[in-house]
Amino acid sequence: MAPASRSARSAAPAGRTAATRPRNRRQLIVEAAGRVFSERGYHPASMEEVAAGVGITAAALYRHFPNKYALFAECADVMVDGLATALDELPAGASLSDVLTAITRITIAHRASGGVYRWEARYLSHEDRRRLAAKFGRLVERVDAAVQREHPLPDKRLRAVAALGAIASITMHHTSIAQRRAEELLLVSALRVTARDPAAGRPGARPLELPAPPVPRTRRSEILAAAIPLFARDGFAGVTNGQIAQAVGLTTSALYRHYPGKIDILSAACLQAAGLLAQGVERSLHEVAGPHDAVVALAATYVAYSFGHTELNSVAEAELTGLPAQLRQPLLLAQREHIAVWEHQLRLVRPELDPRQARVLVHAGFGVTVEAGRRLRWQDSPEHRAAVTALVVAALGL
Repeated sequence: MAPASRSARSAAPAGRTAATRPRNRRQLIVEAAGRVFSERGYHPASMEEVAAGVGITAAALYRHFPNKYALFAECADVMVDGLATALDELPAGASLSDVLTAITRITIAHRASGGVYRWEARYLSHEDRRRLAAKFGRLVERVDAAVQREHPLPDKRLRAVAALGAIASITMHHTSIAQRRAEELLLVSALRVTARDPAAGRPGARPLELPAPPVPRTRRSEILAAAIPLFARDGFAGVTNGQIAQAVGLTTSALYRHYPGKIDILSAACLQAAGLLAQGVERSLHEVAGPHDAVVALAATYVAYSFGHTELNSVAEAELTGLPAQLRQPLLLAQREHIAVWEHQLRLVRPELDPRQARVLVHAGFGVTVEAGRRLRWQDSPEHRAAVTALVVAALGL
């Protein structure tokens, strides 16, 4: 594009230039920060990256936010406040469909930044985390009220949080799909979850047995086993090599004889998670009667894996983005292969779905597992596994 002529520039209204600060700059900053935090994670993200996303200098950014934490804390409120506002605009006693439609639209609008909430919110201060949890708690109450009006069951809000998990799943992946199509898919998926009685999912006659992590028999495996709960509790960035070494009775310098660095321990944890899940899928699909049974088996496997390996799974999910590209690539390939198995079997059962639609629904099933599991505090029992599996199967439209 040719530069504007001198006469054209002089014709601009007095006091205004091309560099005029937009009135919504703070909002633009928060939106850009949400995308950076969601993609990169809290610790790897920098204020310079956020500033670049808005087209301003870091110095200009600091005029709005004194530090990265202040910006992060505001990002954490954006979606939940938007959801609350959308529900406030609905009439009292609005239908469940209207409630979930409003939530779905806001969630998709914030898709690029929504990943902040699932894993990165752990970096909030205790007070801010409690405040955010209270806001989400009130949101769940309102959704559950609509659920109970149409499908009354004593499920302790399990279906409400599971439905929210199905909708929120769109923030956790990058499947390209038209906004309206995504809204339709997620709304129907969430409505099916709310209509399903979790108690109808009874434990099968044959309990699902997943592969167990290898028993630590070497220093290397002992280090890995000790690091996983530390990473799950405090986050990768919050754990030092000294803490890991202390947990296994080593000096910090001795740790390096087994792993070149902390990032290599994290990579080993993620690889272990991917391997256990892949082995579980292989076992569960052995001798299934058909695609319907295969999808149910996949759902039961993922739920069992999530309940049986909660710490390992949370580390693998939350910390993957922090791995260097060369370490992350094989894990991303393993993820894609796992999702491809689901997608193939689901489309055999529901041939009306195209690959993208099937992929969105598979992720919705994952979202149901995460939020329902959290609601149940990951207390592992056949009843809890069966209840969550039933909700996942409902989310998939079976």
